[in-house]
Order: sequence, then C-alpha cells, then structure tokens
Amino acid sequence: MSMKATVYTRTDCPYCVKVKQVLTMVEAQVTEYTYEKHFTKDQFYSEFGDGATFPQVVINEEHVGGCTETVKVLRERGLV
Repeated sequence: MSMKATVYTRTDCPYCVKVKQVLTMVEAQVTEYTYEKHFTKDQFYSEFGDGATFPQVVINEEHVGGCTETVKVLRERGLV
C-alpha cells in the first residue's frame, strides 16, 4: 500500500527537515505545505490546535502529530 503524507512545515525548522527525510526514506508520497507560503498561523492553529508545533504530519488522512510521533508510528508499522 502506498503511503501519502502531508507535512506542514516552517522554514529553518530542523524537525521539519528530519521528518521529510524519514518519510522519503520509507518511500512515502510527500506533499509539503509551508507556513506563511501556504497557510497562516490562524489556519494552522485552527487545524491542529492552539500551541501546536512544527512539523505536523498527516499520513493517509490520519493526523499523527510531530516528528517524534511520526517516527513512532512508522516504527510501529515496521517501516523504520
């Protein structure tokens, strides 16, 4: 089954870079949306909750969270 991942990032975010590397490693089809280019702070908080941090990852329509949570989910699925 192919995996589709949507990653909400901001520039100069080391965790954003890391999560994109991991998703590429497991051959996920990655779509990236960048803060201030594709969405505003209000849109981000409206989607993920006040105080949400970058990155935020959605895999196959399921919001999994940030970098740490994404790696955990991929490990649980035996992908990393």
